[in-house]
Order: sequence, then C-alpha cells, then structure tokens
Amino acid sequence: MRTLFIPTPLALALALTLGSSAALAQEVNSLKPIIITGDAQASPLAPSVQAEQQRLNQVPGGTNLITPQQEARLATLRDALDFEPGLVVQEFFGGLDQPRLNIRGSGIQSNPVNRGVLLLQDGLPLNEADGSFVIGFLEPRNADYISVRRGANALSPAATTLGGELDFQSLTGTQGDVLRLEGGSFGRLGAQAAKGFQGDTLDGRLSVTHDKYDGYRHHSGSKRTSVQGNVGVVGDNFENRTYLSYVDLDVTIPFVVPRAMMEEDPRDVIGDGKTANHPLNVYKRDPHRISRQFRVANRTYWGTEALNHTFGVYAQNVDDTFQDPLSVTATDGMTYGAQWQLAGQYENIDYRVALDWARSDMDRKLYVVNPDNGSRLREFGNYDLQAENRNALLGFAWHVTPQWSVVGNAKFSQAIRNARERSSGKDLNQDWSYISPTLGLVWQPAEHQRFFANISRSNEAPTYWEIVNGSVTPRPNAIMPIPASTSLSELQLQRADTIEIGGEGRLGDGQYAPNWAVALYHSDVKNELMSVSTANGTAAGTYNYQGGTRHRGMELGLRGSLPGFVQNATFDYRVAYTFSDFRFKDGEYAGNRIAGVPRHLISAEVLYHSGGLRIGPNVRWMPSATETNHANMPDTQQDSYALLGFKADYRIDKHWQAYVQADNLTNKTYASAFVIRNVAAPDAPTFLPGNGRSVTAGVSYRF
Repeated sequence: MRTLFIPTPLALALALTLGSSAALAQEVNSLKPIIITGDAQASPLAPSVQAEQQRLNQVPGGTNLITPQQEARLATLRDALDFEPGLVVQEFFGGLDQPRLNIRGSGIQSNPVNRGVLLLQDGLPLNEADGSFVIGFLEPRNADYISVRRGANALSPAATTLGGELDFQSLTGTQGDVLRLEGGSFGRLGAQAAKGFQGDTLDGRLSVTHDKYDGYRHHSGSKRTSVQGNVGVVGDNFENRTYLSYVDLDVTIPFVVPRAMMEEDPRDVIGDGKTANHPLNVYKRDPHRISRQFRVANRTYWGTEALNHTFGVYAQNVDDTFQDPLSVTATDGMTYGAQWQLAGQYENIDYRVALDWARSDMDRKLYVVNPDNGSRLREFGNYDLQAENRNALLGFAWHVTPQWSVVGNAKFSQAIRNARERSSGKDLNQDWSYISPTLGLVWQPAEHQRFFANISRSNEAPTYWEIVNGSVTPRPNAIMPIPASTSLSELQLQRADTIEIGGEGRLGDGQYAPNWAVALYHSDVKNELMSVSTANGTAAGTYNYQGGTRHRGMELGLRGSLPGFVQNATFDYRVAYTFSDFRFKDGEYAGNRIAGVPRHLISAEVLYHSGGLRIGPNVRWMPSATETNHANMPDTQQDSYALLGFKADYRIDKHWQAYVQADNLTNKTYASAFVIRNVAAPDAPTFLPGNGRSVTAGVSYRF
C-alpha cells in the first residue's frame, strides 16, 4: 500500500523531473490500453484521444486528458475528474448538484460556483457571455474525452482566466451505444440510453439520461434529465457537425449548518430538532435551484493540415432560478456566439489566427423569500443585463529543432458588462480591454518525453453574480416588514502574472514503468475577486482585494501497473497530488491564507486487474485543515479528512458490464464544502456535511 502515499512530494517531483530519461506514455485516464484504429486525424471536429494527446504535447504547460468512458460509474462530474492532478473537486452535498470545481484558485469563492474556468462543449464555449456557468449542465457520460488545459495554457481565444479551460468532446456515431441502469444508497437511481449510426459520410448519435436522488441529508433531493445529440457530415477536406442538447436540473439545497450541528447529526438541516423555530428554517424557506438549458451549435472545418479554417456558431437559452433562504435570483438569458480559426504551417512554424464573439441578453429578477412557506413574497430588483465579449488570438509554435519548440500566443479581448435596474433606472456600464500573452518553451529530448516552461498573464472580468447584489434582512415571519435592497458593484479586472515549469514522462522501461506528470506554478494576482458570505451563509457581495495575493502550487500525477498474482494480471494504480499555497501578500489580511482551497489534496487508487475483473480500494485525503474565512479565525477551519472507498467492476463479455462501488466506508463525518467569509465565528452556519457510507451498483449493455 506504500504506492498510495507521497511522504515528500517536492523531493519526488524533482526526482521525476531530473531523473527521467525514457519514453512518455499517453497521459490518459485509462486502466488498460486504448486501441486506436484508422487515421487519428480522420475527423478534425471529433479528433481521437491519440490526436488530442499529440496536440497537448505541444502545450508548454500543465494539461490533463481524461477518458471518462473507462470509469464504471459516472454519476457526477467528480467520478470523471477524480485522480487528476491540478483539478480540485469539492462536492456540495453529494447529489446531482455537481461539485465546486477549482483550478489554481480561480473562481473557488463563487457561491454557487459559476466562474473561473471556461467550459467548452466540442470546442465552443458553454459559459454565458459574462463568464458564468451552471456546472450541472455538463454530462460526462456523453464525453469521449475531457481535455483540460490548466491556467494560461488554454487554447481557445475566449479563455483568459487563471483557471484555464475544460473541453468536453462528444461521443459520435456508434462510439457510445449503451443501455445503462444503476442505483444505490439514499434513493439514487440513474439510467442512460444512447444509440448512434455510422456511414461513410454521415453519422449521428442520440443520448438520453435521467437521474434521481433522494439525498443523504434532509432536504437534499435532486433530479436531472439530459438529452444530447449530434450529426456529422464528412467529405474530402471538409466536415460539418451539428449539436443539440437539453438539460433540466432540479436540486433542493440543505444549506449550511454550524460545526456542532454537523457533528451531532450530519443529516440534519436548520429546522431540525432544536432549530425548529430558527428564522432560517430550511423546510419553510425551501432553498433550491432549478435550471434548464437548450443549446444548438454547429461547426464546420475545411482545408488541409497545411492550411485550414474552422468556423462555429452556437445559441443557448438558460432559465435559472437560484433560491437561498432569504432571496430568489431568477435569470432568463439568451446567448449567441461565433468563433473562427485559421491554422496552418509555414516551413517549421505552426500558426493560428482566431476570432471569438459572444453576447448574452439576460433578464434577472430578485425576490424576497416568504419565511412562512418559501414562496416569492415580493420583487425588489428587476435587471436588464447585456454582456458581450470580443476576442482575437495570434499564436505560433516555432519548431527550432526536432527537440526544441518555442510556443507563444497573444489574446486581445474586450469585455462589456452593461446593467440597468428597470424600476429605479439606475445603471452601470463597464468594459475592460486587455491582452493575455503567453510565451513558452517545450523540450522533447526523446520521442515521447517532454519538459516545459512558460510565462503568462491571465485576466478575468466579473460576472453578473458579482456585479448585481441583493440584500435581505431575515425576519421570522411574513407579518413583519422584511427590508430588502439591491445594488450594482463597480469592479476591476482580476489579473495574474504566472510562471510555470514542469514535464511528463515515464520512469524506466518495460511494461511496468510508471507514467508521471508534474507542474509547478507561481502566480502574482492583482485585484483578486473576493466573493464572501454573511453571518447567515447567504451572499454578501464581491470586492477586489487591494493588497495583492499570491497563488502557487504543485500538481503531480503518477500512474502505472505492477505484476499481479497470475499471468496477465496487474495491480493498476494512479495517484494525484495537488498542493495549493494561496496567501494575501499585503493589505488587511497580509500573510493569511486565502480561504476556500485545500492546501494538500491527495486521491489514489489501486485496482487488481485480471481478465474482465477490476477490484480494489481508493482514498481521497485532505491531510490538513482548510481556512473558511480570510481572517483565519481559530476554530473555524474545515477539518482534515480521509475517505476510504472500494470499487469492483466486471466486464462479462464485449456487451455486458456490472459494477459495485462503495464510498466513505468508515462513515466519516466531514465537511465536503463550506461558505467563505472575511471573518467568521466558530458557531456560524458554515459547513455542508458530506455523504455518509454509501453503495452504488449498476449494469450496462454495449451494442
């Protein structure tokens, strides 16, 4: 079991970086070889895993290439992103709500999580034009792979944030023909039906998924329905693909509780037991989120490897209602976008020119929650919001020698955020123009080995979740007048200068040589966007921290196999370690840790693999406490925890597969997430307890 732990991560990272001299295996999330057939570049708009890995090899920084179809269970996004360095995944309360996702500290404080990274679906943005997103719209069961370009290594002209981008590449044709059924603890039920067709020039696929979950905690049920399809036409030096999707997400929210209440019974919410008469009784106020999105997109590629064009357009409608115990934020938005890229080769230089445009028109209304029954008591804000982004990219990769490449790009951006409150006529029009440059070096001393370094600047404009504010004073009932007000915040651009070094490769030769990847980064951040909560746990607003902040860390991955007990059997292992040291440099909280991000996060798994059987334990370990407020007040931290799990899956034949997976075997009481404040008291409602012991089982049939 020593392979599960890394006692000296920095020493190991240096040894990996300096001592490796062998070949690099593909860095994909696979426990067995992926067989690639045909031309890896046959479909430019739906490239293979191999083709995507070749593209990522030219990136002078940290990346992840994840193949979620290798996982038996894909109930939530965490199932797909586990065991990946650099991706910090914190569940809210273990249901279908989807987790809080953080890369290098970008957007981790938003509540609900809604900014900091660019989410892409088949290369086109899934975010609204203001940068916000509903992470529950992602469906990993329909992804052939997930390509992650961390930080300024993002390739899209629209990606300029500190967190980078995640691109979900859809399954096409008959790749993912499957019937899937699963169920488990706390009323978990899930089903998927997907079928496609594949011709010489035409292919298509349709997938329908539905999930229902009663929830571990009281008032934590959820349900989700997703319909996704795509159709592709391929010709000589030409390809066109159309994508359609509809997602309906309905989540009830148990809300945060004080530490003492979590430790007494982690399933309880405010409204249980001694808190039955609490003014924020969850049963009466009914916090929840209902989100629906309809999206259509189209992409066209024409040309050759020497010179080609890609043009894409998309439109999406979002109807999103987020209700906390005090207020309702209801948003009806329409987003349009277009993206064009010219790419080619000139002698030993690869070049790219790209343009990106997106616009969102949103109606956002704010209501006071009736403390007696959770209905909308009255409207206190009615906003007309327009967001627009205009981006241009110039990029190149100069292959100086077969081993050395200089890679650079510059993204020129204008972000517009106009807001008007219809009732009062007050408005706030903001725009920011900025350049996000990156310059890097890639060294490949062997055929499949690379080291990299880069220097970059990232920029992030605020979303409307930061600009539009609502404040409601809690009252025990609707008889008393309930004060409520709304306002607009003038905010500055968040900017970060980053230096990054690292590499990836294989230690030694032969079948059992492990693959490794490591990235170390240091970011100096100016005007960091700080979203904080009130003493009640509801949103208090966002401000730019004026003292400067520093983000630095290490992202380390290790995976491979060891010989098993019998011939052709192996012990397959994977370990991911993410170290995050985020601090205030100057100002009010100088020297303190920035709240919200675990300092150390380790996930590891060992599976015994023989024939169609894979079986073994896993662990998710946060070995040190995490600050929940920027003042770093004593007795307010999220405590450390280690969650033990176990999984077994059996591929009966080429069609049938069954699995069983257990989580939190020791029934550990722990906080999976929390709200962030400037200052907090030990008895404040802060924590979201994570799931207790649970078991999930499922069966699938692949056509």
